Parts: sequence; C-alpha cells; structure tokens
Amino acid sequence: MSIRKVALPMLAAATVALMGCNKPDGAGNKDDAKTGAAADAKDVAKTDIPGLKTEREQVSYMVGLDMGRTLKPAKDDIDLDTMMKGIKDELAGGKKLMDEKQADAIREAFGQKMQAKQIAEMLADQKKNAEAGAKFLAENGKKEGVKTTASGLQYSVITEGTGPKPKATDFVKVHYKGTLLDGKEFDSSYTRNEPTMFPVNRVIPGWSEGVQLMPVGSKYKFWIPSNLAYGEQGTPGGPIPPNAMLTFEVELLSIEKAPPMPKGAK
Repeated sequence: MSIRKVALPMLAAATVALMGCNKPDGAGNKDDAKTGAAADAKDVAKTDIPGLKTEREQVSYMVGLDMGRTLKPAKDDIDLDTMMKGIKDELAGGKKLMDEKQADAIREAFGQKMQAKQIAEMLADQKKNAEAGAKFLAENGKKEGVKTTASGLQYSVITEGTGPKPKATDFVKVHYKGTLLDGKEFDSSYTRNEPTMFPVNRVIPGWSEGVQLMPVGSKYKFWIPSNLAYGEQGTPGGPIPPNAMLTFEVELLSIEKAPPMPKGAK
C-alpha cells in the first residue's frame, strides 16, 4: 500500500462538481438511475431542516460540510476568514491578492509540507504501535492456554471442534470479531448477523495460518502480530492503524465448495 495522499485545499472546489452525482447502483439501467435521481431531488426539496429553510441554504451548507471534511487535515494551517475572502474574490471575478503563478507555488510548497507532516505522524504511530504490540504479545504468550507458533501467531482454544481442518486452498465459512489492542471493535460478522466465506489463502497471513489450525466446529482466539496482519501501512483511511496488533475471535462453521468462477474469468 502507498501512503495516502494529503487532501489539499484546492480539492475542496471539486465537491461542487460532485453535487449532482449519485453513488453507483449495482443494479438497474440509466433510466432507473435518472428516475432515482429525480426522486431524490424531490425528497431533498421537501426536507425541513431547522436553520436551513431554503434549498439555497441547504445546498450551501452541504458544500460547506464537504469542504470542511476535505480541509480537516489542514485545519490548523488555515485562516477561515482569509479563506472566505479568497472564495469571495474568485466568485466575484475581480482583483485578487495573488496571481496564478503565486498560487501554484504556494500550493506546491504547502502540499509538500502536509505530506511531510503526514509521513512523520505515520512513522511515530508505527513506532508506538509496534512497541505496544510487542510488549502485549510478550506478556500474553506467558498466559496459561496461549500457544505461540513459529511465525509469532498466538492463539487459544475457546471451543475445540471435531470436524476436519481446512487446507490453504479451501473456502471456509466463519463468524468472527476483530478488535484493536485497546479493545475497540473494528469489524464483526456477528454485528452484521451474517457469516463470511473466503478462500483461506486470500486473507492476511495470520488468518490463513490460524484457520488451518482449527477443526470445523471450533472457536479460537487469535492475537496476530502486525507483520502477519496489515503491516507498517495498516489500512490508510480505514480502521487499522500502522503496525497494529489485532485480536480476533473466530468460529469455523464449515468448509465450503469454491463458488463458481464468473463467466469469462481466468
């Protein structure tokens, strides 16, 4: 994974161009999309939002929210009054305090500054999380019932099943819950009330190794070091911090047949 690019102030204007766009619908044709868009527009027009009476106020506030979300990584480096002056000057089409050449130079320098800041923060998080994970695993591995494999994966048996153990090439159906070192839940099939099916060799290494230890009908608890999970990058923009050690409770429900390949797939 590459380092996530920093959102720059210049990108905020792009939100205006996106206002009329709908999220892609997995089913239906263009006519359906148009009909849906028209229905959505009517619903918005009927929306009664305290403090935002007119459509113009509602649209303006929505654009402001989008801009604020885009600008949040740089909020400590922006003066809102000056930014609003820039917006007003651009919309008015009159004289501006800087020309395009100056704006390009400032944009480039600021982008480099924000990228350096983000990299420094990520490196600090990597170090902190790696140390915390290593300390936890060192203590956890001493506890009764906790086993450690050659790779560093730790696990304990909650319930031992009596079925066969899956191979790397098998598909399995599982229920699971994943938490961070601080106990925060970041994913759970139990919460969705729907088991998950996946190929054993297409998941993070800690999962792939751990699931193959389990007879069907088992429930295990895994402590997965970051190098067997999402590594130094974590999931940029997602719930997994860099170098995060992860804890999973996994219930192996069954070994399944591989689903049919899509037509035309190799």
